[in-house]
Amino acid sequence: MKLTLIAPLGAALAFAIGAPAMAQDSGAVDWSGPYIGGSFGYNWQKSDQGEHLRFDTDANGDYNDVIRTTTGANAFSPGTCGGASRGSTPVAGCDDDKDAIGWMGHVGYDRQFGSIVAGVVAEAGKAYISDSVTEYSTTPAFYTMTRRINYNANLRARLGYTTPGGIMPYITGGLAYAKVKNSFATSNGANSFTQFDRKEDGWGYTMGGGIEAKVSDNFSVGARYLWTRYNVGDYRVDVGAGTAPATNPFRITPSGGASMNRGDKFDTQSVMVTTSFRF
Repeated sequence: MKLTLIAPLGAALAFAIGAPAMAQDSGAVDWSGPYIGGSFGYNWQKSDQGEHLRFDTDANGDYNDVIRTTTGANAFSPGTCGGASRGSTPVAGCDDDKDAIGWMGHVGYDRQFGSIVAGVVAEAGKAYISDSVTEYSTTPAFYTMTRRINYNANLRARLGYTTPGGIMPYITGGLAYAKVKNSFATSNGANSFTQFDRKEDGWGYTMGGGIEAKVSDNFSVGARYLWTRYNVGDYRVDVGAGTAPATNPFRITPSGGASMNRGDKFDTQSVMVTTSFRF
């Protein structure tokens, strides 16, 4: 993540830590009650080095097979790249995955027990990121699978500790969901391919922590970090004969065709500035 993108988030975090509880003239700060608000920040992904497409050549549902040429060689020996290919061979290079800004709205409820604050919060919004992986065949040709988040949401528990001045660090975690759009592209014009575009539900979990500060009776600001894993793996592309010759690697498999998918999880991270109006 670029320093220029971290700086505004760091400034907001510093403000949250240093902001006085202006409405608290005396006594402890009370966090109990419902709240609504929003967040804005940056989303990024893990490095995709070593990621591969996987193949099922005998139609048994296990993606652990190798596509081979008529000589028995691996038809995908040129390798892979963790992005979207710019050409039919690895020499052409790949475009990097897209890390980008994101936003979310939230609604929640906190209950205070002395200095301990426990609560639950639900969020929904948009993360403008995309994640691609490319495999190269000896033809030569590229095969690229890309996934993008249409929208995402989570339902999290929070557990925090509040200071007399109204500063509350907390940990959080819970259920995560994303509507994921999958797409496929290839320079192979001989074989036939199905399911170029398909959406799927990505359920998973999220965890992280943050800090929040009350700056008035009804207003709080803060910053939080979340690591999220979406379990997506239903999307596949089926490869048929098309106009390819009988010696085509996809045609000489045990099933006379093949299916491909990507076996990795969709992991994302985010750092966001939060604001909440408290009732």
